[in-house]
Amino acid sequence: MSFVAVRQTALAALRLLAGARVASSRARCAGSVVLACVLALGLAAALDAALLSPAAAQGFTYNPRPPKPPPPRVANDNQMLVQATEVDYDYNNSRVSAVGNVQLFYNGTSVEADRIIYDQKTKRLHAEGNIRMTDADGKITYANSLDLSDNYRDGFVDSLRVETEDQTRMAATRADRSKGNYTVFENGVYTACAPCKDDPKKPPLWQVKGARIIHDQTEKMLYFENAQLEFFGVPLAYIPYFSTPDPTVKRKSGFLMPGFTQTGGYGFGVDIPYYWAIAPDYDATFTPRITSKQGVLAQAEFRQRLSNGSYQVRLYGIDQLNRNAFANQPGDRQFRGGVDTKGQFALNDKWVFGWDGILLSDYMFLSDYRLAQYRDPFNSFMSLPTEAISQLYLTGVGSRSFFDVRAIHYLSFSGNQQTVPIVYPVLDYSNVLNYPVFGGEFSYKTNFVNLTREQAVFDPITTTANTNGLCTTTSADPLARLPTQCLLRATPGTYTRLTAQAEWRRSFTDPYGQIWTPFAILRADAINANVTNQPGVGNFLPTGDTQALRLMPTVGLEYRYPFINVQPWGTTTIEPIAQVIIRPNETYAGRLPNEDAQSMVFDASNLFSVDKFSGYDRVEGGGRANVGVQATTQFDRGGTINVLFGQSYHLFGLNSFAVQDMNNTGIGSGLDKTVSDYVARVDYSPNRTYTFSMRSRFDQQTLNIQRFEAEAKANFDRWSVALTYGNYAADPAIGYLNRREGVLASGSVKFAPNWVATGAARWDLVANKINQYVIGAGYVDDCFVLAANYVTSYNYTTGTTTPVLSHAYMLQIGLRTLANSSTTGTGTGGLQ
Repeated sequence: MSFVAVRQTALAALRLLAGARVASSRARCAGSVVLACVLALGLAAALDAALLSPAAAQGFTYNPRPPKPPPPRVANDNQMLVQATEVDYDYNNSRVSAVGNVQLFYNGTSVEADRIIYDQKTKRLHAEGNIRMTDADGKITYANSLDLSDNYRDGFVDSLRVETEDQTRMAATRADRSKGNYTVFENGVYTACAPCKDDPKKPPLWQVKGARIIHDQTEKMLYFENAQLEFFGVPLAYIPYFSTPDPTVKRKSGFLMPGFTQTGGYGFGVDIPYYWAIAPDYDATFTPRITSKQGVLAQAEFRQRLSNGSYQVRLYGIDQLNRNAFANQPGDRQFRGGVDTKGQFALNDKWVFGWDGILLSDYMFLSDYRLAQYRDPFNSFMSLPTEAISQLYLTGVGSRSFFDVRAIHYLSFSGNQQTVPIVYPVLDYSNVLNYPVFGGEFSYKTNFVNLTREQAVFDPITTTANTNGLCTTTSADPLARLPTQCLLRATPGTYTRLTAQAEWRRSFTDPYGQIWTPFAILRADAINANVTNQPGVGNFLPTGDTQALRLMPTVGLEYRYPFINVQPWGTTTIEPIAQVIIRPNETYAGRLPNEDAQSMVFDASNLFSVDKFSGYDRVEGGGRANVGVQATTQFDRGGTINVLFGQSYHLFGLNSFAVQDMNNTGIGSGLDKTVSDYVARVDYSPNRTYTFSMRSRFDQQTLNIQRFEAEAKANFDRWSVALTYGNYAADPAIGYLNRREGVLASGSVKFAPNWVATGAARWDLVANKINQYVIGAGYVDDCFVLAANYVTSYNYTTGTTTPVLSHAYMLQIGLRTLANSSTTGTGTGGLQ
């Protein structure tokens, strides 16, 4: 048959579908025909409406298989391509049939079947034999037969199987559709697990079977009747009825999976969250926690997303049934509760503003009830937070500039609210010019802070002070709160400082390869301190009002001369480094509050820093020279080693690190001498498997170890291990009366496919005791998570031999796209 004849026959078929009456004998044609009709569109829409999988859940981590690339999009031109071995037109019976390897392509959707028939009299569409439909989103549907009305309101599908793009799968013996929006799946099965590669007929890790699964398109809900949860084909749980939103719904009101917790204060608790999708841009979650000892803890969270940002508000409250469980503690009250909120909004592509806020009935509420701001160290050896932050902020980021201003209020979790500062505001701004100035780089930065504090904080630095309480604010002992016994950690009163700094530097390389970098820095600080005259504060700082203007001009020169040696096995670079800094003495040294520069660790990382103080409240003064040598070797077969060794020299003027301030910053740091201690660093990585690092500081006269840290890591395909050793000499000037030495070991092993075990322990070598350890195990794959962790800490106090034991555990189970559930618990007690 010619192409013209085929086209004419196709047009006749189109007229037939449109209702035209043509009297003719039976006609037959073979080949590929382009038809402008709705046959494939109807089949695709019907199947897509009938075959749905449950919506995806959030909150746990899986190992998903990489998604298949989506098929190319096809323009929506209402043109359909039909390919079949033959197309039959039965004019007498008003039927059109596509027979033999039928393929329909329409708007990115393809349908394959052995036979497709449209009956004009009954207005039914029928497809049978190896039906396979792939939609534009990558979802694949398989069936043996399909029968639908021409308006796709009613029909059925036999032997149904669906594979979605997010790697979920569903099957049913039959699906019946009625009223255009109501589909019933008989003997339905759903899973998010991939089939076994070696045996695809083997039951997946988990699946949900339901005698009937009902999809209501009007409500956009899936209802499961007589469902059971199976693991490896073995039923483990029976659920008479449950429902979930269909996957077209991103947000749906309803109950979420419960959570379980346990503590000594409220006993056993069950969280029953209810999610309320109020509108497309905001929602809420209500989570009553039913406890065995204290009644119901009410929790509510409201969230709203706007065009340029989002915010949330959380509320908590409980009328305690047994306040005696918290006797002599802040929680010894009938009503306890709190509110916290946070939000962030973008002003444009460079500026954002936001806030964090919290208000509590008592400072122990969050930790007693294990709520949002409280974190348990399940996965690391971190300390629990000591305060919560309420703040307002505005931040801007440019290509080479940064601006941040914020007002901060700290809420102490230790009950010492009067000792934490209120900061309003703190401002940071820095910028590097995009053009050279005198051939070099010019930058400047500004910092402003204003803070207030009600009460001073003293820390003991001697055994006598610690034993006799000489550093408490209530002590009347004549030796109380003296600089020889205590440190002033926090200043009472109001402290304001404005800092501005400009810096220029330029590097030259001479014909011999030597690198010369001159630099100049000018810094100015304007300070106003109104120090409250509380007992003992005057022993450290002048009380009352103090105004100071501090200027620090600095000029210096840095010199580097790299020597490169190339060998068949690799390349070695040896680089002597020298730095000379000339500047006047630090003015007002030790006579002003020091809030942000209390940490002082001298090591190889800051050997060549022009100012080695960690904050703005102190500034390094006097002439200084920093010298060292750095060697780096890169091996041709992989691997590298870097070594740095150096020392610092005080040349003239006042050594800022030898000045005793309110918290002895710099005293005992190794920089408080004319010739500093030696510092060294070694980093070695022979390949991607092993890494080794060492950082140390040695006394420049005796070579005794003042600070030593070593770390080794190994990562293999199935296991990894890390070992960290620390040794720190006693530093009485800042309160460390004894040497500290310990080992932290951690490791994980994948002992079977998808199974992993982890563990860690911290060993106090001085006390010869393990003071913390954690063990855990978990299973993770593309559709299932099972994890368990247990943490134990032993806290030893002076004069006791029995440690106080605290422990915590967490258990998590997750089924991808369906739900997750977790339970946690904590406790304390003496170790027997």
